[in-house]
Amino acid sequence: MKRVILAAAGLFLGAGTAQAATCEESFVKKGNPVTGLRFVATTTVPNMSMASAVGQLNGIVAAKGYAILAAEPAGGAMLIEPPATGKSRPFPIEIAADAAGTVRMEAKLRGGMAIPDAAAKAEMCGILAQLKGGKAGEALAAKGLGATSAPGAPVRMSVLRFSQDITGQADKNNAAAQLRYQNRAFTLYGPVAYIGPVGDTYRVEWKLLSNVLTDIVPGRASAGFNVNCLLAKGQGVYALQLKPGKHVELTGTFDRLDYGMSLVWLKDCRPVK
Repeated sequence: MKRVILAAAGLFLGAGTAQAATCEESFVKKGNPVTGLRFVATTTVPNMSMASAVGQLNGIVAAKGYAILAAEPAGGAMLIEPPATGKSRPFPIEIAADAAGTVRMEAKLRGGMAIPDAAAKAEMCGILAQLKGGKAGEALAAKGLGATSAPGAPVRMSVLRFSQDITGQADKNNAAAQLRYQNRAFTLYGPVAYIGPVGDTYRVEWKLLSNVLTDIVPGRASAGFNVNCLLAKGQGVYALQLKPGKHVELTGTFDRLDYGMSLVWLKDCRPVK
C-alpha cells in the first residue's frame, strides 16, 4: 500500500511540474500559397492579464515598426500589420489574449504570398517571448500602450505606384488605410503637375502617368488618387524654380487621405539630393 501511495504521489508531482509547450513547439502552419498561408504562434505567461498582454505587445510591435490598426486592452485583442517595404502588400496579424495569460498570434498571408516557416516562427515567437507576467508586465504594459509605430526608413517608389496602392486599399477599407500609412515616410518620384502656395509653404502635386502595363498589376487601382506633397519650411527657393513636367523626387511623411476628394497628402517634404 505504501508503494502505491508513493507511486500515486509521484504521478501527481510529475503532472504538476510538466512544462507547457513552448511557442516554437506549438507553432503551426496552415493553408497554402495559392489561397493564403496561415501561421499561428501561441504562448502562456503566468499572472498576465489581457490588458497587460495588449499593452506590452503594443510597445513591442510599435518599436519594430508594425502598423497597429487596433489595440483593445479590455477585450485582449489586437490587429497589426508588418512594416511596409514597398515590395509586398500588407497582411493582417490577429492577436487574442485570454484571462489565463495565453496569447495567440495568427498571421494571415494573402494568396500568392510566401514566407519561410523558420522566418515566420522566429519573428512571431520572438515577439511573444518578450511578454512578462506580474508587476514587471504591468509596468511594461503601462509604458507600451501609449507607444506609436516607429516610422522606419522611407519607402521609395514611383508616385503612380504609391497612388495605386493606397487607392486600392482605401477602396476596400478607408479607415484601415489611414491607420496603415499613419506616420510612414515615403520617397516618391514622378513628373510635376502643379505647384502652388498653401499658407506659408507650397504644395507639389504629381502628374500620374499610367500605361497598359501599370494598369494590370493585381491589387492596384487603375486610376489612383492625386498625391500632394506639402513642402517643409525653408523650401520656398526650391518650389519657385519648379515647373509642370519637371521630374522631382521628394521625401515626406503621410499626413492624411481625403477619400471623398480623391486626394492623398504628405507633409514636411524635402527634395532628395
